[in-house]
Amino acid sequence: MKLKLALLLASLCCASAVTQEAATGAAAVQAAKLVSPDVLPDGRVTFRLRAPKASTVLLEGNWPGGKRLALEKDDVGVWSVTTDVLTPELWAYTYTVDGLRVLDPNSYRVARDGLGFQNTLVISGVTPSVLQSRAVPHGTVEDVWIPSSVLHAQRRLVVYLPPGYEQGKTRYPVLYLLHGAFGDEEAWPIMGNANTIMDNLIADGKAKPMIVVMPNAYADRAAALDVSGPVTGPMFPAISTTDDRSVHYAANEKDIVGDTVPFIDAHFRTIANRGNRALAGLSMGGGITTGVGMKRPDIFSNIGMFSTGNFQLTKVPVDAIAQVAPTFLANAQQTNKNYKLVFFSVGTEDPRRPSTEAVTDSLRQQHINFLYKTYAGAHEWKVWRSSLIDFASMLFR
Repeated sequence: MKLKLALLLASLCCASAVTQEAATGAAAVQAAKLVSPDVLPDGRVTFRLRAPKASTVLLEGNWPGGKRLALEKDDVGVWSVTTDVLTPELWAYTYTVDGLRVLDPNSYRVARDGLGFQNTLVISGVTPSVLQSRAVPHGTVEDVWIPSSVLHAQRRLVVYLPPGYEQGKTRYPVLYLLHGAFGDEEAWPIMGNANTIMDNLIADGKAKPMIVVMPNAYADRAAALDVSGPVTGPMFPAISTTDDRSVHYAANEKDIVGDTVPFIDAHFRTIANRGNRALAGLSMGGGITTGVGMKRPDIFSNIGMFSTGNFQLTKVPVDAIAQVAPTFLANAQQTNKNYKLVFFSVGTEDPRRPSTEAVTDSLRQQHINFLYKTYAGAHEWKVWRSSLIDFASMLFR
């Protein structure tokens, strides 16, 4: 009898141990399969990270109030935090674990922005419907290498072809779209969602079908660093030590007007005239647009400057235009004939806003036609994506 009781007690103890081990294992498996980011129905987002040995975990998001959000650790080593309601947009984030910046290993959405990597997430709503892939006809994106008279070698650019291009014979207008400093030819497709934006705008009838050419805005760069390898020169264009910027964009003009535009017209079905070309760019690319687009109305009749910083580089902001494109300011009547659309944009919290508005005030006084828009945000991609949406919607009408 005593033997049977002992065996029963031993059996119960083993079963209890197995049950506890199974429970612990289940918790570990569950922790290893975390859902992060977890977008809740009300627009809040829960972020989770398994880091049992970490002392502190912070969330670094680019939404308002998203910096240095402290996560709390549970009893199995999973850290989590739930945000306030986020507005509809494509947002980016990373973690900081004990001072080290890391990506979210539970998210498959990883994007490269210039020299850095980050995770992204989309909060659904009216605006992001343009940013998300939908069941609409899709265009194609091609990597194209062209000869460069500046580099004396091949340079890569990315070309978006509208839906149906391969099957048809239609000719299309062209938007040349430039990235900012430290970016490359992949910036607009990856961070700007340019091809998705164009697919959706065209499908919704909000933009005319067009070719979008996204070159490397550095005239002396062959391609993105992971394609071309490291470079020896600076990652930011040389800034003149004086206010005279009249020759600063000479290499860009040679690259864009001398090489890129002729190549695209020769190899793709374009409408090869100034009325069906546009040049636009963000930040550094906006500066290049002033130095090339404003100077060459014989090539471009539509120009867009998104958050350009070159207006800050002269004592009087409008002098940044006067030095690189004096004819743009010389005759307002002729300039208004030359350009169908002159578009400026900037974030409401961008330090470049005062100089941009000083320029638009000057142009208004000179009776030069333009459109100026601001978007909530600083010097960031959500401003530039919104700029592209509005600019592209008005082109070639």
